[in-house]
Amino acid sequence: MSTAEVAGSGGLRGADLARAALEAARASAKERGVRGVRKGTAGATGRRRRRRWSGPGPDDRDPQPLGRLAARIAADRGWVERLAGGQVFARWPKLVGEELAEHARPVAFENGELTVQADSTAWATQLRLLQRELIKRIAAGVGNGVVTSLKVQGPAAPNWRFGPRHAPGRGPRDTYG
Repeated sequence: MSTAEVAGSGGLRGADLARAALEAARASAKERGVRGVRKGTAGATGRRRRRRWSGPGPDDRDPQPLGRLAARIAADRGWVERLAGGQVFARWPKLVGEELAEHARPVAFENGELTVQADSTAWATQLRLLQRELIKRIAAGVGNGVVTSLKVQGPAAPNWRFGPRHAPGRGPRDTYG
């Protein structure tokens, strides 16, 4: 029965006409193979869904490990490079070896360049010779592309140029000889 037939059927008015139209629409949908809309859900107009329980399988609503959540936050905020640089500082003795870590320490990390300060000029020279090997070790421990270059500094000497009035020259020297 089509809507024209329902409207043309004599004597139906108001609620009876609406019921007949609804039955005709359901019969037409059944002929076409369309499933009916269940009560409690919105049809094509709304997107209301019933609550489903997660059950025994994994689900996005399940509690997540803290490490996974921290990694997601770090990635969203762009902290991954800084955190990787922090791992180099924290794991320095394990990455480069105990003996080398006793004589050299990381000082700064910026844009993939790690600045390392050595105890003596001899160790600074040794670090410069081992530069490629150190970058490989760090990449194996922390990840590729974190440290792209290594800048080696010698021991820090005292600065004699301080104060508002300083005399030009090399600073205090032995005057007894």
